[in-house]
This record gives sequence, structure tokens and C-alpha cells, in this order.
Amino acid sequence: MEGDTFQQWKNQCLNKCDFSKKGSVDEDISHIVSFINSHDRYFTTSSCSGRIILFDGVTGLEKSVGDATFKFEPFVLHVQCKELGDAQLLHTVAINSGLRNSGITVGKKGKIIMAVRSTHCLEVPLSHKGNVLTTDQYLDFLVGVANQKMDENLKRIERFYECLQGALQPQEQRCSLKEEADKKPIYRRRRKRTQDESVTDCCQSVRHNENSEEEMNCDLLFLS
Repeated sequence: MEGDTFQQWKNQCLNKCDFSKKGSVDEDISHIVSFINSHDRYFTTSSCSGRIILFDGVTGLEKSVGDATFKFEPFVLHVQCKELGDAQLLHTVAINSGLRNSGITVGKKGKIIMAVRSTHCLEVPLSHKGNVLTTDQYLDFLVGVANQKMDENLKRIERFYECLQGALQPQEQRCSLKEEADKKPIYRRRRKRTQDESVTDCCQSVRHNENSEEEMNCDLLFLS
């Protein structure tokens, strides 16, 4: 019954219309979304590859009559997971990929959502009640910083994808070897160790977080 419920949620989510302004998945992360949705234990509920925006609520900076804010928002991905262990695996992948603002939420109906998020955001006020608070030179500097953050953002996206493949593909292959593994306890232990190592080894360029298990527990939220 539990598996049937998860599949129903997945079918409903993936078959509904995309009500975002863009109306489609961002090109820079479409391969990640497709890969996750092809796995029977996960599906994506929302995503954004990252963006640089001037937020005012009315117009651009020169015509601003309120409080204009310059923002860089990094890659974010929300994934519903079949079981808590699936979410924890995805959390480990995200943390080891440098996406250290990631966390897990469990809803009242048992929905387990893994949020993949980064920490390198940027938010700077540019005007207050229509009064511009900055210079053109500083604006140019902010744009340069935001562009650098976007470059790093794209690198983290690809790092996450590589780690995700390393974590999920061995798991799928292991299903076809279940009967053999059941007959060989030693092989089963070695196989488990190989999967655990694959999550970390594929992210050698990122410093390993020795407290990842503690962070995972802290990021686990249960909604009432």
C-alpha cells in the first residue's frame, strides 16, 4: 500500500501542468530532473537552476519607487523520496557536492521531501523608498560577483549530478544481484561498503564533512 501511495503521488505530480512563469524545467538542470524522475524511489516537485534578479515589485532601479534589491539565488531542487533512507542518501550526496544548506522535511501525510540547496546566496539592497543607495561602479561590482557565483553554481550542479549517478546507479545494479548477494554474506558487506564509498569518492574535490551524519539529523524536520 505504501509503495502504491508513493507511485500515485509521483504520477499526480509529474502529470500536472507546470504553472511556473517559464513553463518548463531550466535547461541547466533538465538532465538531473530527468535522471531523478526515472528512478522509482524519487521524483522532483520543484526546481530552479539559479538566477540573478533585480527585485523591486514595480520596475527597474532607475524608476524604483520602493525598496529595490539585487539578488543571486543558487540552484534549488525539491525531491520527494519513497523512504527516509532514500532521503538520507540524497542528503549525503548533496552535502558532499557542496550544497550544504540541504535538509529533509517529513509532512503529516508521510511525504518525505529532500531540499537540495546551496549557501552562496547574495542579497543586497539598492534603494529605499525610491532613493538609490549605490553607485554605478558598485552595481558593476555586484554584477561581477553575481556572475562568479553563477559560475560556481553551475559547477556545483554538475558535481551534484556526478555524485548522484555514483550513488544511485550502484543501488539499481545491486537489485539484479540480490539473489547472489543473499548467498554470500561477505560479498553483501563489501557491496554495501562500495556504495557508501562511491558517494564520497566521486566528490573528492569537495572537503569531506566529518559531521555530515550530525548535520543530517539536525536538518530533519517533522511537520505537525
